Amino acid sequence: MKLNKKKILWILRQKEDNESSGVIAKIQHITRKRVDQIWKLYRDTGTILIIGQKMGQPKKAITAEELVAIDEAYKRFRFGARMLEIIIRKVYELNISHNRIHKYLMDRGLARAERSKRKQREWVRYERDHSMSAGHINWYEDDSSGLKLCAVLDDSSRKILAAGEFATINTKNTIVVVERAVQEYGQICPLRELIMDHGSEFGAHRRDENGYWDSEFKQYLETRGIRPILARVKHP
Repeated sequence: MKLNKKKILWILRQKEDNESSGVIAKIQHITRKRVDQIWKLYRDTGTILIIGQKMGQPKKAITAEELVAIDEAYKRFRFGARMLEIIIRKVYELNISHNRIHKYLMDRGLARAERSKRKQREWVRYERDHSMSAGHINWYEDDSSGLKLCAVLDDSSRKILAAGEFATINTKNTIVVVERAVQEYGQICPLRELIMDHGSEFGAHRRDENGYWDSEFKQYLETRGIRPILARVKHP
């Protein structure tokens, strides 16, 4: 949850009333560390945090001695930042992190940004162009009531094609929900593919070393002409 000035003022009032950072963090849906940062800034300087202000440790500038060491080590060995860090520590007795070395080399055009270290792009939701070309199926358990909900969602329109509440999560109940979707829409436009996670209710947790898996649920889908697709792990 994003903070705003009103929320920050509320946090400061709570801290002045000796409320714990843990309780405040839970209410505001932020980390306890963030609450402590806001309170420390106000307590030490009397300044209220400005939204968007960076509160991390300031970057350490490279000294003249370090610049000479990096330049000499690079000219002599032509290694990357990780190896130069070790060489500079042993030869020049200076501790310069490879990140700082790499940034300096990049600024001088002597190194390039590593593709594997680039910031990950924001996740973009993937959707099919046409309804009933694929659906998603998943289970959700409500902690308060204990009820388990299973739903099939159309990947294009995001319409819930079928759903059901059950006392247990298992293959039998999963098939019941999919069958509802088949009966409701099968005569109009049969569902071609169904995307699911690696849950045991789908039987997808029993994959072999080649990625092959088989289960009662998978066999049921095949009888209905639906192709099962396993989602990548941690990519719901």
